[in-house]
Amino acid sequence: MLSLYMPAWLKTSLKIIGALLLLIILILVGLSIYVSSHKEKVLTQLTQKLNENLNGKINVGSIETSFFTSFPDFALTLKNVSLKDKQWAQHHHTLLDAKSFDVVVNTAALLKGTISVEHIDINGASVDLYTDSTGYSNTSIFKKSSTKKDNKSKGSSSAELGKFSLKNVNFIIDDQKAKKLFSFAVSELRAKMDFPDSGWTANLHLNVLAKSMAFSTSHGSFIKDKVLGGDLAAGYNQKTGNINVTSSNFTIGGDDFGIIARFAVGKKPASFLFHITAPQLLWSHASQLVTPNISLKLNMFNMDSPIGVDAKIAGSFSGGGDPYLYITADVNHNRLTIPGSVIDDCSFKGVFNNTYAKGKENGDENSIIRLAHLTGTYNHIPFAIDTGSIINLIKPIAAGNFRANFPAADLNYLLAGVTKFNSGTAEMALRFNADIVNYRINKPIFAGHINLKNSDIVYVPRNLTFRNTSLSLDFTNNNLILNNIRLQSGKSIVLMQGRIDNFLNLYYNAPEKILVNWQINSPQLYLGEFLGFLNSKHSAAIVSVKAKQTNPANSGNVVKQLSVALNKAKATMHIRAANVHYFKFLATDATADLHFSKDGLQLNNVSLKHAGGSLKMDAALVQGNTQNHFTVNTTISKVNVREFFYAFDSFGLKDLTDQNLKGFLSAKANISGLVNNAGALVPGSVDGTMDINLQNGVLINYQPLISIGKFAFPFRNLHNISIPLLDAHFEIHNRMVTIHPFQITSSLINADVAGVYGLTNGTDITIDIPLRDPGKDSTITDAAERAKKRNKGIVVHLRAKDDGTGKVKIGRNRDKKLL
Repeated sequence: MLSLYMPAWLKTSLKIIGALLLLIILILVGLSIYVSSHKEKVLTQLTQKLNENLNGKINVGSIETSFFTSFPDFALTLKNVSLKDKQWAQHHHTLLDAKSFDVVVNTAALLKGTISVEHIDINGASVDLYTDSTGYSNTSIFKKSSTKKDNKSKGSSSAELGKFSLKNVNFIIDDQKAKKLFSFAVSELRAKMDFPDSGWTANLHLNVLAKSMAFSTSHGSFIKDKVLGGDLAAGYNQKTGNINVTSSNFTIGGDDFGIIARFAVGKKPASFLFHITAPQLLWSHASQLVTPNISLKLNMFNMDSPIGVDAKIAGSFSGGGDPYLYITADVNHNRLTIPGSVIDDCSFKGVFNNTYAKGKENGDENSIIRLAHLTGTYNHIPFAIDTGSIINLIKPIAAGNFRANFPAADLNYLLAGVTKFNSGTAEMALRFNADIVNYRINKPIFAGHINLKNSDIVYVPRNLTFRNTSLSLDFTNNNLILNNIRLQSGKSIVLMQGRIDNFLNLYYNAPEKILVNWQINSPQLYLGEFLGFLNSKHSAAIVSVKAKQTNPANSGNVVKQLSVALNKAKATMHIRAANVHYFKFLATDATADLHFSKDGLQLNNVSLKHAGGSLKMDAALVQGNTQNHFTVNTTISKVNVREFFYAFDSFGLKDLTDQNLKGFLSAKANISGLVNNAGALVPGSVDGTMDINLQNGVLINYQPLISIGKFAFPFRNLHNISIPLLDAHFEIHNRMVTIHPFQITSSLINADVAGVYGLTNGTDITIDIPLRDPGKDSTITDAAERAKKRNKGIVVHLRAKDDGTGKVKIGRNRDKKLL
């Protein structure tokens, strides 16, 4: 067996090194034994020395050391450590209160003059950094150094930390002056640190409850009562003075986030920046992460599916005010719930920024929400908003560009109760601006156009139907221009141009002052097709198909207000119609000015041609529930009397109809009465006066006269009586026609007539009939001479009177006087 040769100097050196190591170990062991055996003395000396450099007091309950349990490192345990500043009695905020504080120091590094802390474990502690409203902080317990440290001093040593862990530690920053409050309950935090030349780096794992993260206590906390967990990578750069933190697997309240944070602690005041991303985040979860003043608004809305969120939060750790917020959201084919409605298949890119106007403070009043490429379906109407915005969350104003192109029938869900569309297309391109009241669009102002083409429409409140309808609405400078309007109801065709001045102001605030000025042309107009106007209005509110409710008052909702405006607005129409039909009535070259209101209509300057003559008229119609009151002032010039009576159903007369008359009629009438909702006269409702001039008239088969004449004039032609000229004045009242005295000069007889004709009963007419044959006087050309001979000879005085049962009996008029 060979022995290893070792030089003597090496043996000696090894013995010396071994002796030195043994000496070091003995010294450390001795130090540990000394500290353990003199705890109170060492603790007293330690706290006295520390308190010399504090504006307050540190208390340590006990101290323990161990060399063997952490060999070859040296372990030190402090129990019940507290740190209080001199003003603690006034504010009662303890800067540090730790039940257990374990420190493990690298022995080898210590012998080299470097403090290398291998591990620090803190358990059951509370750190409370407090600043009162005057700016005083309990961190002032640490005295400021009066001299600068010499980094090159031989006695100096650098301190390095390897690992540390926190368990059950509460960390609070309560800044009353800056109105900030940060409070975190750390269940677990583990960290491993390295110290390159540039500063330090750390890898951390944490599980923390965020009790408060209030950058402005007046608005409340972000991520309040949310559990934070995950792994973080942190680093400090001495040159920039920044602490950078990143994580790709971080959770907040159970949702996954990516986090990049920067804390600029090298400058005063210190600032922070958070960049937080969440690829899949539910709206309801997102609203719980922001401050109450923001979540209150967000909770008025909802999205069914997760959205992508990217948020930047920046601010200063000193001073009050809100941090800078810049949040973007990416929404794709989601279902968006808004106050009062739902938008389906909703997509958009959104941006929230609380620094809309540069130079103003961050906050709700200086906030803006921008929406880009918003698409969706509202009440079955597909639409798009290229760009939209909401400015100032305190008094929000919304603006945007709205576009839509869809089948007109889709409007039925939105305008139920007002209109019903059966065909055609609708197209909208509008720039809108509106206040937001109670989170709803209120009184929007428009600029742009709405086009409707080839649609069949039922106007529900009046039960009017229009076919093959087109229109164009242009909103310009608060005015509404109505162009290219084509309405067809049955055989009626109406072409219209209109204008409403100051429309957008009056629409919401004073719809009763809206006046529509129409220019209307029609090749053929059948008035009977518009009798729906006479029906009582159905004031059904515009509601969704699912939920119907009344809407009696003005509304800031543009759709609900439509029904109110249509009922309260007035309209003036200047009509030109080639042909006008009303049941049996036919007129040509008709012109009229119509004024519509919620109570009825007025007709002025009516002029038309009818039955070979002309008619001029002013009229009014006041609408009732089942009956409608009308007044008519008319002048009729030389119309064919038979056609005229036929057109108006002989004005309700039963004994004298169009079949009994020929000739040309001129008349002036001032009458009033009632028509029902079908447009028919209400019997007995007509009142007024009428003056009649009949020229070249013929009375054919007039039965009452035949009944008299067959006895008195058996040899005269009773069936065809010519009346060259007839002038008469009548008053109509309560089913009674008062016949003012007038003369009948005819081929049969001459007669003087006066009395009352009852449309149902009450007839009492006196008739003076000269028996002289008028034919004998037909050759007399002198009117005065003919008048003298008119009553020459025998005159029969008759009285036609109702017998009380409705039958008229004719007898002798004993007093021989006209009524």
